[in-house]
Amino acid sequence: MQPVIFEIFGFALRYYSLMYILAAVAAYMVVSKIACERRMDMSREKKLDLIAFGLVGGIIGSRIYYVLFNWDRYSGDLLAMVAIWQGGLAIHGGVIGGAIAVYIYSSRQGFDRWSIADMGGLSVLLGQAFGRFGNFMNGDAHGIPTSMPWGVIFLPGTPAGNEFPGIPLHPVMLYELALNLTIFILLFTLRRKLVRGELIGWYLVSYGIIRSFTSLFRADDLYLLSVPVPYLASLIMIILGATIIWTRRKSAAHG
Repeated sequence: MQPVIFEIFGFALRYYSLMYILAAVAAYMVVSKIACERRMDMSREKKLDLIAFGLVGGIIGSRIYYVLFNWDRYSGDLLAMVAIWQGGLAIHGGVIGGAIAVYIYSSRQGFDRWSIADMGGLSVLLGQAFGRFGNFMNGDAHGIPTSMPWGVIFLPGTPAGNEFPGIPLHPVMLYELALNLTIFILLFTLRRKLVRGELIGWYLVSYGIIRSFTSLFRADDLYLLSVPVPYLASLIMIILGATIIWTRRKSAAHG
């Protein structure tokens, strides 16, 4: 696994960067599809703006979240705080940051909030699948040691390779990639059978479960008072998602 795809004249294209590009392209396709199906008046420029707000807000939110829960490591080192290419993005913070940014933009544009939320849920789920491949190539968000035949030894210099030199680890990034992609395909296939706003609910529930499962194999989870933060955040996601599903179905039944 090598974080850099190629380097020429001092410019290095990293897998992280490529995955962000692919995630943005995929998000544009998802947004365009749902906007067309729901007959939303969204120009190409507004779709791109929406995605840009979500992507930038997500990156900022995920980094702030990660730095706050690793304050002892980053306090006093401003450069390290912004060095996202070295790893250290927390998905729960990304969801929060992206949601806030998208809400601000979509509110100003007068878009239907539940349709935008549904777009966001599917886009983020697919984007997370791309992102986990970037994690795999970068050797971060890594797993714990394993004796299973599919264990992966990461290169020295990567977060995983530095923490567990020469030791096979669970490729937990690929576990989550496969689960994210599977749920995306399922929800995308069922999208027309779900009421407006239900997609985002199912995203929250499904990813909360996925993240709780993959945390069983993660070596670098954040902690709060000896409790893995992803379990707490995922529990909140599941409760919030289930509440949204219930209220949206109830609203549709009485609508």
